[in-house]
Amino acid sequence: MRHDPDSTGTLRPALVATAVSLLVFGLAYPAAVVMVGRAAFPAQARGSLIERDGRAIGSDLVGQRFEGNGYLTGRPSAVGYDPAAVAGSNLAPSHPALREAVAARARAITDRELGAPVRLPVDALTASGAGIDPHISPAYAELQVARIALARGIAPQQVREVIARHTQTPTLGVLGQPRVHVLGVNLALDEPRVHDESPAP
Repeated sequence: MRHDPDSTGTLRPALVATAVSLLVFGLAYPAAVVMVGRAAFPAQARGSLIERDGRAIGSDLVGQRFEGNGYLTGRPSAVGYDPAAVAGSNLAPSHPALREAVAARARAITDRELGAPVRLPVDALTASGAGIDPHISPAYAELQVARIALARGIAPQQVREVIARHTQTPTLGVLGQPRVHVLGVNLALDEPRVHDESPAP
């Protein structure tokens, strides 16, 4: 008769290796990464939250909708700025639905902004791939200056100064384009000192 080798000698090391791998790579390593991340980058590890009076009002990384003529408007979103549903419309430039959406946005901007130019910035008309972009282009921000200044009763130059303070340059000087942080601008516009500096009538 052929004698079957004892499988215990090979099974036990395999089980031990599996258990050790689960403990090290499934528990210990992720826990260590989280601890190091929280220690080295506490704000980023918590979602780059922006807080006022101890309450989270937004994130540095997530765009949101703003209502009212006194606020900077962000880039259109195909998901309603929902961070749990990050996505674009996935419509081709030739798709009729996208063309209709762009045309409707162009009409809305023309009605909303004072003296809107014939040629509008691309980010004013199209949603991003993520749908939660917190930035817009300097050109789109400039387009909104007159409307914000009129609504708040301040000089357009004051609005431009706030926008300039919240305009970020390309990363490392070469990656990306200059961009304006919408939430940062709107929070700064609500600060009392912006209105205190307004010119006398």
